[in-house]
Amino acid sequence: MLDQAVTLPDDPEELRAFTARLLAEVKSQAILIEKLRHQLAGHRAHRFGASSETADQLQLALETSEIAAAAMTARMKLPDIQEKDKPKRRPIPDHVLRMEVEVTPGTDACADCGGQLRRIGEDVTEELEYVPGRFIVNRIVRPRLTCACCERFMQVPLPSRPIERGRPGPGLLAYVLVSKYADHLPLYRQSQIFDREGLDLDRSTLADWVGKSTALLEPLADAIGRHVLSAEAIFADDTLVSMLTPGAGKTQTARLWTYARDERPWAGTAAPAAWYRFSGDRKGQHPKDHLARYHGWMHADGYAGFEDLYRSGAIREVACMAHVRRKFVDIHRSQGSPIAEEAIGQIAQLYAVEKEARGSPPDRRAELRKAHAAPVFDDLERWLAMQLATISGKSPLAAAIRYALARMERLRPYLDYGILELDNNTADRGMRAIGPRAQKLPLRRLRGRREDRRPCPHPDRNRQAQRR
Repeated sequence: MLDQAVTLPDDPEELRAFTARLLAEVKSQAILIEKLRHQLAGHRAHRFGASSETADQLQLALETSEIAAAAMTARMKLPDIQEKDKPKRRPIPDHVLRMEVEVTPGTDACADCGGQLRRIGEDVTEELEYVPGRFIVNRIVRPRLTCACCERFMQVPLPSRPIERGRPGPGLLAYVLVSKYADHLPLYRQSQIFDREGLDLDRSTLADWVGKSTALLEPLADAIGRHVLSAEAIFADDTLVSMLTPGAGKTQTARLWTYARDERPWAGTAAPAAWYRFSGDRKGQHPKDHLARYHGWMHADGYAGFEDLYRSGAIREVACMAHVRRKFVDIHRSQGSPIAEEAIGQIAQLYAVEKEARGSPPDRRAELRKAHAAPVFDDLERWLAMQLATISGKSPLAAAIRYALARMERLRPYLDYGILELDNNTADRGMRAIGPRAQKLPLRRLRGRREDRRPCPHPDRNRQAQRR
């Protein structure tokens, strides 16, 4: 109606009806503008997107396939597949520093007859190792010994190594794994870096190392999972990751799940840990499978896929105040809303109690919360319900208040149990290892989490920033 040229009616009744329709249209447009401004502020504050070259994607796809094949070979203890086109192992260049380690029996006497052992030769195994900043070669020398009396031969077995008959040392393997999964540096780029150091390490060789390392580390990952799921309370979250889909010409949105344990806030003695699981989608069956043997409390956001777990009774939900606060912070930044600012201030009082309670035993934390946090929590809940009745139900602020009221009801158990937390930030921190380069899509989400922990800007400054 607003963008159409119309003639005003002469009849008073028709004019009043026209005015009513016009007011309704203006109100609707105002709500729409408010929503669009809120979205625009979010887009300005958070950059997101994914771009990649086809060649890079093909390299990564090939890399993934080779790693999977190497992992399966290691798990099933199959002999290495000798491919015709697989690059041959070249000698390590002479310019790389050698450090010689000699492994001896520790005695000069023959174990059978007690005769004197004499050296008749040696076997040398070269292991390529990495020391931060330079490469070295560990020369593991194992003398071959024979008894002067009974002519018995003796040689110490080769020490245990990460990859049997492999060349890399544990430090080099750790460097390759950290570079790939923590620094998000593909193997073909690592190969190029090694080439600049004068080392010819083909990408397929690195992929073989990574695949066999995953098989070697799998028991450790399982042990971390058992440790995390033995806790009374855990923290759960998931995030987007870009998964290669060979042949599709683009990436697919997959999920990385984290389940964390951290008892330090209530003086627990168990070591903090995070357990990660991967899935190609976000179906609720995945957390159901991950947590099939878990019984206890779980801090999480409002993901609907967790509902079946809560209905089973084995897992009890604890909501997250950080998610509630984040929505009010976004609205305050985009609109300078005084209601959002007041909500942020009241939530800050709850976190002030948590600061005082941190590091105390569970019973002491529960006492502090009942005395100081419970009244603030109840007042905030009542105040939000009152504010909801005074604003448009279609506005972003109303949506944030409805979300807060729904989550606060599920957050209330934290007031009574000292082992619980006010938010799910422990799981959020567990996602920091998933950098923007690997995620691409959730870059907006990561940045939002960092910004939400900053003090809320002054309304005047916020409006000045919008004008700029």
